[in-house]
Amino acid sequence: MTDTHFSAAQTAPSGALSFAMVAGEASGDLLASLLMQGLRERWPQAQGHGIGGPRMTALGFDAWWPHERLAVRGYVEVLRHYRGIVAIRAQLQQRLLAAPPDVFIGVDAPDFNLALEAQLKSAGIPTVHFVCPSVWAWRPERIEKIRRSVDHMLCIFPFEPELLARAGIEATYVGHPIASTIAMRPDRQAARALLGLDQERPVVALLPGSRRSEIEHMTPRFIRAAQLMQQRQPHLQFVLPAAHGLMRAIEAQVQNQGGLPGLQIVAGQSHAVLAACDVTLIASGTATLEAALFKRPMVIGYHMNWLSWQIMKRQQLQPWVGLPNILSEDFVVPEFLQDRCTPEALAQACLAWLSAPDRVDALQSRFQQLHLALQRDTAQLSTHALEKVLSR
Repeated sequence: MTDTHFSAAQTAPSGALSFAMVAGEASGDLLASLLMQGLRERWPQAQGHGIGGPRMTALGFDAWWPHERLAVRGYVEVLRHYRGIVAIRAQLQQRLLAAPPDVFIGVDAPDFNLALEAQLKSAGIPTVHFVCPSVWAWRPERIEKIRRSVDHMLCIFPFEPELLARAGIEATYVGHPIASTIAMRPDRQAARALLGLDQERPVVALLPGSRRSEIEHMTPRFIRAAQLMQQRQPHLQFVLPAAHGLMRAIEAQVQNQGGLPGLQIVAGQSHAVLAACDVTLIASGTATLEAALFKRPMVIGYHMNWLSWQIMKRQQLQPWVGLPNILSEDFVVPEFLQDRCTPEALAQACLAWLSAPDRVDALQSRFQQLHLALQRDTAQLSTHALEKVLSR
């Protein structure tokens, strides 16, 4: 099977590339869709299947399962969905082994993808993982699992390939694909016009996360913080982008907190919301990096199940959790985690940004340098790395 498979893979450059892909949440769907655009340019007839979201399916990806089925964060939360997730992985593995693709590309979701990649790799299917698990921040024991599972790692941060090379893992820095989709100078006025927001009044963006567990933990805190801000500065505008399929859950959480007069909840459009805002109250995760690329001051909050937090806290390797702080190696934006993630603390920190224009200017300068460092032709660099894997 291995010889036949690699022979088929070597014919892929003619345009008939068959790839399997798994993206496990909204951010993974975005990253995967950007990578797919590069694949289609190199192999116009490329066909993909696996697990994905709406951005991927819009490009012709055959999603056997929707990405929401994997969008769970936290140890306790994962346990609740464990049997269902394991069943999906087993079924997917069986299908891919029965009809091997030319290459498997796991997009983030390391707990799901690395185990699957190990099985596929042992069967002779080339495996590529896009977005290196943050072994430099959490769970360093994953490095051995990566070595067993992945033929090549596509890294989105410049310091990662050297770290992986020390462990004997091939890797390529491809830049962060989102950095090339966000303008260096976002148009705040155009974004406000698109969302129907007042051009003159300050805008606070509320981004409680893209997972259902995050919505349950973060939305109540964010809404109570917004209520406090509104009491102190009634002229503020609030806008909240709801991830695909979570609009009703968010609306219910807002109602449970007594509502927020004037709050605008929009379906998707998180980039327009970040472009429009003056400050964002945001859950820790990929969205914090997007906010940094939009050069927006932010307050990072995160709260999870108590047991999940105790486990995660013991595995933390760095003093920072938010990506802008990790990449800057400094607390350039405030973080309020678990017990410190109170509505009062969040509200005060957001209002502090609105009254400190010099501080905002300094932050925007740092974020511009970060943007330049992450801006590469990700699709082309990734495609070149895939060609090397396929040619073996």
